[in-house]
Amino acid sequence: MTELEFPTSLGTSTAEEISLLGQSLAGDLMGKVGFGELAFWLVALRRPTPGETRVFEAVLVALADHGFTPTAIAARLTYLSAPDSLQGAIAAGLLGGGSRFLGVTEDCGGYLHAVLEERGAELPTDDAAWDALALEAVRRTREKGRYVPGLGHPVHKVEDPRTPRLIKIADEEGLHGPHLRLFEAIGRTHEQVLGRRLPLNGAGVCGAALADLGLPVELLRGFALLARAAGLLGQIAEERRRPVAMDAYLTVDRNAVHVDPTED
Repeated sequence: MTELEFPTSLGTSTAEEISLLGQSLAGDLMGKVGFGELAFWLVALRRPTPGETRVFEAVLVALADHGFTPTAIAARLTYLSAPDSLQGAIAAGLLGGGSRFLGVTEDCGGYLHAVLEERGAELPTDDAAWDALALEAVRRTREKGRYVPGLGHPVHKVEDPRTPRLIKIADEEGLHGPHLRLFEAIGRTHEQVLGRRLPLNGAGVCGAALADLGLPVELLRGFALLARAAGLLGQIAEERRRPVAMDAYLTVDRNAVHVDPTED
């Protein structure tokens, strides 16, 4: 009989030892590797440099919590309904990570990556050339009737404070790469096509920064969800200390008004 094998580069264990990424979990990793560094390593299968770790963890911090967003409200209401299911409350919040909240990180990173892939190996060398590339990308996107991911924010109408800060951190670490440069150029040029000025949002700049770290653009939403899981745990902890979910539920329920289903 052929012995079955299931190859993995991640974790394995025996009765005496736990191995992760080819390292001894207890001897080489615990107390020596930060969680953000490990999360990067698990996906990229290489240990990030200190600069990459700083940028990566700045992204995680930027996406962890942003107040009473739909993801936070969903988690709190689920916890109200099922306080015995902490995992259900966190899962409910994570399931709301889509094209309007959190998912923009992946959407923007993928969008920028596609524009750069189409451009090929010869990238712009100055701001004017980056602006020309960005302007053409925005114009084509608008002609297709689509939105440019990473533009606009429901709260930060002028500037998302996370955006310039993350760009500065990437610049300080020598990781201000082509995705961030294209994203900045979109910020400078989109008004010429859209007819109004929108801020570059934090979720979008996070996607650009992660793509510049060489992480797979198809997995960028996962990093946003990883960050938000921490924020949701904090939301639930606060719900236990200072509950608001019941008030939110009763406010909607007690103000529900019946309307004729045949009327618009």
